[in-house]
Amino acid sequence: MPAKVAVITGASDGIGEQAAIKLKAAGWQLAAIGRNPERTEALGQALQTPWYIADFSSLQEVSALAVRLRHDWPRIDALINNAGGMFPRGKKTRDGHETTFQVNHLAHFLLTRLLMDRLLSSRASVINTSSMAHRPLGFLYRPGQPEKAFWGSTHLAYGNAKLANILFTRELHRRYHSQGLSAAAVHPGVVATSFSRNTLSPMRLLYDSALSRLPVVKTSAQGADTLVRLAQGTPGIDWVSGGYYSGFRQAVPSRMAKSDAAARALWKMSEKAVEGFL
Repeated sequence: MPAKVAVITGASDGIGEQAAIKLKAAGWQLAAIGRNPERTEALGQALQTPWYIADFSSLQEVSALAVRLRHDWPRIDALINNAGGMFPRGKKTRDGHETTFQVNHLAHFLLTRLLMDRLLSSRASVINTSSMAHRPLGFLYRPGQPEKAFWGSTHLAYGNAKLANILFTRELHRRYHSQGLSAAAVHPGVVATSFSRNTLSPMRLLYDSALSRLPVVKTSAQGADTLVRLAQGTPGIDWVSGGYYSGFRQAVPSRMAKSDAAARALWKMSEKAVEGFL
């Protein structure tokens, strides 16, 4: 039986890198995607697997990435939408979107849409890295304007994006599960990574400093475990499609994250935002 194939974004560092290492060790084929050329190439060479460079702050680069993936991979068993981060307040991408929202959500929405026929034919799983931050930081989320955080706050923008990851998962399940696609959103835990390094956020004191050695903070290898377990598991048996997972258990997200109306509104807005690339 051919090895299963995983496409992993944000694979040049953190939990994406560790998920790639773990899946490769389990016998999977990998497409490792990262923004940092040196780190992504080093990972690809170390694992002897194809690697791809793409900056998710450019929808054009995401579109070009999808073309390459479609050419190289006739089958995709798991798409792990993991790239993300927190970016300076008010920073816009070249596409005109709030950077945190585009990198964490819109780019993955576009990539998933451009790979959809491949995902459906493979009966794939789409696993979206979200965060428990959608609760305390996404409480002012506006379904009609999801990328516009109140007061231009870096933290609220991140919460909005992580809430969008869950709503995207919910709508993916509603639209495509009957056609064979399964989807889950994951809070990997409080993981020591560099995702807030380029901001003035006090969160970097916890995630990217000596405080990262506190017992409550996971290593990147530990944080990757849920992504790997869901990728390897069987939807409907090992996990529930459309669900939100914290660690290895299905969890209850915020009230807004359970809103079908908000999920549909996000999908409609996202389609409009990327329509030039569909």
